[in-house]
Amino acid sequence: MNQSSNRSERQSNVVRLVGNEVHFGFDIEPGANAELQRAASLISSREASSEALLQAEQIAPEQIEVLIARYKFHFYQGETGIAEKLVIKSLHLAAKQGNFNQDWLQLNSGSADWNDPRGPERFYLYGLKALAFIRLRQEKPDEAESILHTLSLIDPADQVGANVIRDLLDAIVEEQNNG
Repeated sequence: MNQSSNRSERQSNVVRLVGNEVHFGFDIEPGANAELQRAASLISSREASSEALLQAEQIAPEQIEVLIARYKFHFYQGETGIAEKLVIKSLHLAAKQGNFNQDWLQLNSGSADWNDPRGPERFYLYGLKALAFIRLRQEKPDEAESILHTLSLIDPADQVGANVIRDLLDAIVEEQNNG
C-alpha cells in the first residue's frame, strides 16, 4: 500500500469538514447526524452543544461515532473523567459490534480484522488511543504504556497514529528520569 492511500485510510474515521457539514463518519442515522451537526454549530455554547450530543446518543445509542463525538467534546472541555467513561463505553460497544473481547488485555492481532477502516475494530483502535492519552493526562503513565503495548500488538502498522501518544509517553518518562 502506498503512503497516499494509507493516509486516506487513516483519515476515514477522522472528524472533518465536508461542504458545510462536519463529517462524523459513515452511515450515521440521519436524526443523530442532525444533532451532531447542531452540536458542532453550537460549540461556543457548552451547555447547548452538550445537550445536542446527548440527543444524538438518545436517537442512536448504538452509533459509536456519537460516543466518539461526545468523548472528544468532554475531553476538550477538560472533563477527562466524563471523557474516560465515554471512551470505555465506546470500546465496549465496538467490541460488541465487532464480536471480539472487550478487554484489551486479552486481544491480539488475530482477535479481529483490525485493518477494516470502517468497521467497529477501527473505532476500537481509536478508542484505545484516546484512552491512552487520557491516562497520560491523568498522570498514569504505566496504564498508558499497557494500552500502547496492546495497540502495538493489534495495530503494528499504526493505522490510528498511536505513535504520537507513544512519543508523548516517552518524553514524560525521560523528563521524570532526568528530573
